[in-house]
Amino acid sequence: MQTLLLAALLGSLAAVSAVPTEKVRWCVKSEKELEKCVALAAKAPAFACSLKPDTMECIKAIAAGEADAITLDGGDIYIAGMNDFGLAPIIAEDYGTTSSDRCSYAVAVVKKGTAFNIKELQGKKSCHSGVGESAGWNAPVGTLLAMNLMPWAGVEDSSVEDAVSSFFSASCAPGSAAGSKLCQLCAGDCSRTHREPFYGCQGSLQDGAGDVAFVTHHTVPDSEKPHYELLCRDGSRAPLDEYRTCHLARVSANAVVSRKDPQLADLIWNSLSSAQDFRLFSSEDYPHSTDLMFKDSTARLVRVPADTDAFLYLGAEYVSIVGSLWRGIQVTAPRSIRWCAVGHAETAKCDMWSINNMGDDYPAIDCRPGTTVEGCIKMIMSGQADAMAVDAGQVYTAGKCGLVPAMVEQYSADLCSNPGEQSSYYAVAVVKRSSGLTWDTLKGHRSCHTGLGRSAGWIMPMGLIYSQTRDCDFTQFFSSGCAPGSELSSSFCAQCVGTRRAVGDESKCKASAEEQYYGYAGAFRCLVEGAGDVAFIKHTTVPENSNGKGPVWALGLNADDYQLICPGQAAAVDISEYATCNLGAAPANAVVTRPETRDKVVKMLDEQQAQFGGSDGPFRMFHSDSGNNLLFKDSTKCLQAIPKGTSYDTFLGEGYMTTIKALRQCSESTPELEISCAFRPCQQEL
Repeated sequence: MQTLLLAALLGSLAAVSAVPTEKVRWCVKSEKELEKCVALAAKAPAFACSLKPDTMECIKAIAAGEADAITLDGGDIYIAGMNDFGLAPIIAEDYGTTSSDRCSYAVAVVKKGTAFNIKELQGKKSCHSGVGESAGWNAPVGTLLAMNLMPWAGVEDSSVEDAVSSFFSASCAPGSAAGSKLCQLCAGDCSRTHREPFYGCQGSLQDGAGDVAFVTHHTVPDSEKPHYELLCRDGSRAPLDEYRTCHLARVSANAVVSRKDPQLADLIWNSLSSAQDFRLFSSEDYPHSTDLMFKDSTARLVRVPADTDAFLYLGAEYVSIVGSLWRGIQVTAPRSIRWCAVGHAETAKCDMWSINNMGDDYPAIDCRPGTTVEGCIKMIMSGQADAMAVDAGQVYTAGKCGLVPAMVEQYSADLCSNPGEQSSYYAVAVVKRSSGLTWDTLKGHRSCHTGLGRSAGWIMPMGLIYSQTRDCDFTQFFSSGCAPGSELSSSFCAQCVGTRRAVGDESKCKASAEEQYYGYAGAFRCLVEGAGDVAFIKHTTVPENSNGKGPVWALGLNADDYQLICPGQAAAVDISEYATCNLGAAPANAVVTRPETRDKVVKMLDEQQAQFGGSDGPFRMFHSDSGNNLLFKDSTKCLQAIPKGTSYDTFLGEGYMTTIKALRQCSESTPELEISCAFRPCQQEL
């Protein structure tokens, strides 16, 4: 009978696919899903259906262009986003009325009346939605490992499946090898498809064969809630409605994934939006099945911001959990930091740092090149790198993406030996003494910025200008300028020079040392060489690059030829008066990392600066030979640990947070990375 039904459905599929219009080929994994998909295609001809045996085959088919879309759990989104496949989430499921409902809580559900807690799970029978899935596998297994409740030495010793199999007396974990102990409680073929009746969160609760079910918080129907309780991480139990305070982890909502093709993403979104008269989020018409194509608990679909990859969508902490299950837990962590360096000059300095670390007494520095700071932040999030030092504006972006500030640059030698206030500096606006410019006459002139989104060069001055004009189009204020990191077609790239190569200079306006007008010294050079009329830099930049100090281009410069302008002062003042004529105080640069690597980064950087933080030796951490402020600011005297648990907003301070939040009302001043990371609150609050 099932064979006849499948043949009929495939015949219907062939008829639908014969329509000569562009189709969204939805990948399905079972006859029941195919049945629902064909019903959708009958109502919405924009859809066609592609049947594959399991999730992995669907991922492969979409990557190969043989199918277009599937809804995946977070664990599968991680796999789909890997380089082998390169798929990305484009549409998220939303389970309620608030933005936090775009996340799920992974919970451990047990029958009321049983007497064990989470610390007594060993030897019990477990029900999992599927191997590799967020709530049913990654969150509970990661939690049990992190709490040192489940023994496992790592993949070199045994597989994580073996560890789970040894921990529980019997299980149903669809996706495990048929015949294994992890399939003992299953009722079908133990596959991650609806051929296994106990597959998925709803399936995990059926039959009652297990002692604990690892599911999402919205799995148990309201009518059944009085019969169940939650196991909390602290050893207590709680009613099912207390999942916000009693859960294993917050995990990503399921999402539709596809190839990275904006036109295809639009087609999928528009096609789903047009299927208004079809019950996308219900499996009632397909007996003994749940969560077909979409979770039945889905209330609506939400478009994911463009350029959001799998790792941005999942968030830094979740990616770390999944990565640890793939790689395993190493008994002795390697004594190395993977440092992300932007551009050739920083990478060259980083390589020298690494070469000088070849001995056994000090940890190695493993250099990972990145094209931009935002690219490096993504690498740190996904575990491809561990740390880098960034400007305060980039600390804000990194914080939105789940990273934490670990160490701060200190610019006062006295405060290195006698720690006091957190280091900071003044953002200033510098003009040539001969210009006659004031803050009130700046409009219509050319500007030099350290970089788009950086504190002294963009956030502080543009925040002030926005507060005066309420106009986010800063091209209407400045006639042109150089703000590295801007779109090449922008007037804020018009004055940039790149490396000044005559032909094929791809470095123009890039936010790296390859652009000669990038950074503090670069923005000042832009002013010196007549490419701009005002430079937005820090208060020490002019003294550091004049009166015989600084690189070759600064030789012969006299600090007295430059002045400061600021709001509220009708005339320019001397460079030395920065304390009373500035655009505000900016927090010092900070080293950012993932939360779980914070302690390691602090320990190792303390060891590094003990060896390389001085003013002599073959390598100096806080000195740049082939540029300015490479890896760290050249004015750095030492790095100081930021207290553990300090959030990015606490580190940046109330005043700076007020300024940056005001400027973030201008969408062009908000990095795409930040928009992607801010899409789901659970990425920040896990």
